[in-house]
Amino acid sequence: MDLELRNIQIRDVVMGDCNSIKDGVLTFNAEALKKVLLEDARITAVRIDLAKPGDSCRILPVKDVIEPRAKLEGDIFPGVFGNEVPEGGKGVTYVLKGCAVVTTGPIVGFQEGLIDMSGPAAEYTSFSKLNNVVLHLTKREDVDPHDHEQTIRMAGLKAAKWLGEIALECADYESEVYNWPPLGVRANQYPELPKVAYVCNCMAQGLLHDTYFYGRDAKALVPTLVSPTEYFDGAIISGNCVSPGSKTTTYHHLNNAVIKALWARHGKDLNFIGIVLNPLMVTLKEKQRDIMLTCHLVTEELGAEAAIISQEGFGNPTTDLMHVCRGLEKAGVKTVIITNEDAGPDGMSESLPDVVSEANAIVSTGNSNATVMLPKMDRILGELKEVERVTGGNVESIQADGRLLLEIHGIMGGHNLQGTNTLSATTI
Repeated sequence: MDLELRNIQIRDVVMGDCNSIKDGVLTFNAEALKKVLLEDARITAVRIDLAKPGDSCRILPVKDVIEPRAKLEGDIFPGVFGNEVPEGGKGVTYVLKGCAVVTTGPIVGFQEGLIDMSGPAAEYTSFSKLNNVVLHLTKREDVDPHDHEQTIRMAGLKAAKWLGEIALECADYESEVYNWPPLGVRANQYPELPKVAYVCNCMAQGLLHDTYFYGRDAKALVPTLVSPTEYFDGAIISGNCVSPGSKTTTYHHLNNAVIKALWARHGKDLNFIGIVLNPLMVTLKEKQRDIMLTCHLVTEELGAEAAIISQEGFGNPTTDLMHVCRGLEKAGVKTVIITNEDAGPDGMSESLPDVVSEANAIVSTGNSNATVMLPKMDRILGELKEVERVTGGNVESIQADGRLLLEIHGIMGGHNLQGTNTLSATTI
């Protein structure tokens, strides 16, 4: 399976009368994009704004972040649009680097977050470095929370696809080619190097805590072998409202940092042998089933000698993380896990809700309970009052002088569990 990514670096985004990319500037017709989004009768109003690096601008509550992409042939985000489900991860994909679609508007669930384009919070999230096309979406009053989430999710994906298709006429790109041969070939490619697998835990818990694989709710899945290139084509997308700091947005899936790091070392000091997508369920039996199947896929199907596990969310997902780690370690697979810590504002509370002795190689993405005082911004895109209901905020978050007191939990991607952030920990 071969995939070519044609990356186009976008240094600025402007709204105009036409759609074009010239000298790194993306121009798009906002009224035409609005018309596409308003085809969904559940949406009553769309406002489009631009938020650029360094702006005195706050976006809240953020639901998802999506990088614009398009296929030369077929559909990006396979299984999401239309009745057919094309295979993702092969062919040619155009990517608009340096920009993103950000969805906001009245809150869906309490676990939505904030992006500041400047100031202290901007240092915690990679999204402050992007030229963001912000969609403020208002739903009909009779649309319930689950339909609301689906409405906003589809609007964001439509906009990212629509913007991405502007790139199809652009010849100024940098090409990356990814070759992912069959497992039998991969297993014998580098016999002298350790075979390393990646377990990507994804939310599949309902209650607005969902991930989609080829458009299918991950609650209907068992652990599945997935190719890295399928990630790059949007076969895995976010549909959840988990804690914004640890949420894996669609942008994170498209640019999975663990996959990129493993690929960079593939054939040099390790053999990147495969990926297991592991849905994080809610009942004990489902957890036990998925832990068993994940360990089976890593050890018996992939034959891995080492593994990396990334987490999504916090609380009971830590149990899945720890017990997959235990199962792999007992099978002789050296395992590293990536997780955040919920250690209280002073850092003195118990960091993790579950732990096993086999988890002796942990990468921390920082203490999500640490608080930051954020300055007042000139522009608010979204609904500032909603900070009182988001994770990391409360009714006392908005200060009398306009500043905002927030836990890092509330910053979108602030302690992302794929490691796409600046927070970590050190042993002293």
